[in-house]
Amino acid sequence: MTDIADQLTKYLTDAHSIEQQALAQMRSAPDIAGDPQLSAMYREHLGETEEHERLVRELLEARGASASRIKDAVMAAGGKGFVLFAASQPDTPGKLHAHALSYEALELGAYELLRRVAEAAGDEQIASTARRIAGEERQMMERLEATFDLAADAALREVGADDKGQLVKYLADAHAIEQQATALLKRGSKIAGSDTLAEIYAHHLEETQDHSRAVEARLEALGASPSTVKDAAMRLGALNWGAFFQAQPDTPGKLACFAHAFEYLEIGGYEQLKRVASRAGDDDSARLVEHILAEERRAAERIARAFDAAVAASLEVQGVAA
Repeated sequence: MTDIADQLTKYLTDAHSIEQQALAQMRSAPDIAGDPQLSAMYREHLGETEEHERLVRELLEARGASASRIKDAVMAAGGKGFVLFAASQPDTPGKLHAHALSYEALELGAYELLRRVAEAAGDEQIASTARRIAGEERQMMERLEATFDLAADAALREVGADDKGQLVKYLADAHAIEQQATALLKRGSKIAGSDTLAEIYAHHLEETQDHSRAVEARLEALGASPSTVKDAAMRLGALNWGAFFQAQPDTPGKLACFAHAFEYLEIGGYEQLKRVASRAGDDDSARLVEHILAEERRAAERIARAFDAAVAASLEVQGVAA
């Protein structure tokens, strides 16, 4: 049996590592946001993120523990790597915005899990801090959701006025993301660790396969086709993620947290696509995207409502004794 106090410390070190990646991203985001209002928003959240990192570090120190240098370094490097990726894209502001929404959802999920473990351990100080930080991450998600128009305008300014050409590119990106989602959900249903989560992943897998087919049909209607290279790369990425989660001692929790974030990556991409379709005057694509967005949002909500099950399964699989 493993003591729950030890698990609480591990969840804190994971949260600290996530904040290190967030800091790496937020320090660069204002410079590549493509819009003054978006830059100010990222700059404001950088201050919040610095405070979050401090709070988590102090909680670890109060337990006689410290952050994991290896985890922190890996996560910080990942954050810098994404900034370089986003900056290399022709529609940098849009890619940054969608990824930022997804990352906030990842952080929100991590703190929701941390709060539940802290409550199970009877540590109200950590639970209270997790609630506070989760609230601020949720508020940042709301700010991002409210500024999709700005992000889309900034992204399209950078790529020029070929509306149909951009629509095809965004549809191809959406198809590639659906390929990654399909592969991840297939693996997720097998390693969910909970009947509740397995059912959620299996149900959304069916929806995801429908999304993929529908997006491909829209591409064909526009005389285009999915990108074989993008699709293959995204599927491979999903398989690698699946192997990573399966290797974790708390697979159900980490997988649920990531799946929640991935839904918001898709939501961010489709919010951008909706605006590109509208600008191109493609009502059929716009209606399809509205339908898909509704299903992605419902999937994200279902996963969030299952965080209790994810934590219970994670603690059970590790033989944790309260």
